[in-house]
Amino acid sequence: MTAIWDVRAVLLDMDGTLLDTEKVYFDSLVAALQSCGYTDDVTALCHAMIGMPGPQCQAMLIDHYGADFPIDRVNRAFVANRDQRFATGLPLKRGTVALLDALQAAECPMAIVTSSSRRGADAHLALAGIRSRFDHLFTRDDVIHGKPSPDLYLLAAERLGVSPQTCVAVEDSNHGVTSAHAAGAITLMVPDLVPPTDESRARCAAVVSDLHAVVEMLRERGGLTRR
Repeated sequence: MTAIWDVRAVLLDMDGTLLDTEKVYFDSLVAALQSCGYTDDVTALCHAMIGMPGPQCQAMLIDHYGADFPIDRVNRAFVANRDQRFATGLPLKRGTVALLDALQAAECPMAIVTSSSRRGADAHLALAGIRSRFDHLFTRDDVIHGKPSPDLYLLAAERLGVSPQTCVAVEDSNHGVTSAHAAGAITLMVPDLVPPTDESRARCAAVVSDLHAVVEMLRERGGLTRR
């Protein structure tokens, strides 16, 4: 028998889950590193950063390349590459609008839970045309320890007045899955650039192909009502 979830809120990762940004970030960082003369193991290193907060990514770069790594120069190149790609708008992942419509129609509380800064999250959600959909936005600025620590998800549940165990968390990255699962949330993964590890599969209630499948799972197992 398929278990029925007691869902009181849905907590949504942003980059790679709702917004189709991870490839932009990845390509922009690879290009920035290469333009600064760093070409060894760049792809693998950048893959390892997916889902991690910016400060932790910077620490990983310095740890990998050494104390003389020109972090400010690389950051400037990364931002220039990223902003050039975002100049015409920011694309949504397949099923984003359908998921937000379904949650709003069911009057299900929802929130963004992201490793991005508040400033960055506000700007990117606005560029994507969905900032007004969210009353609750939790970012790395709100906690000391970002993902993969559970702190952001625990804070979101607390502020929404629900227990983490009654929250469905939707993530695209292994780091995000680790965070949501550690908080006790019912975790769904919609993989983006990096496939789920065996550990992530074990931590998830389900790994699905897109956000349309998330809507169907919420209807079948979470009691989400249709229009």
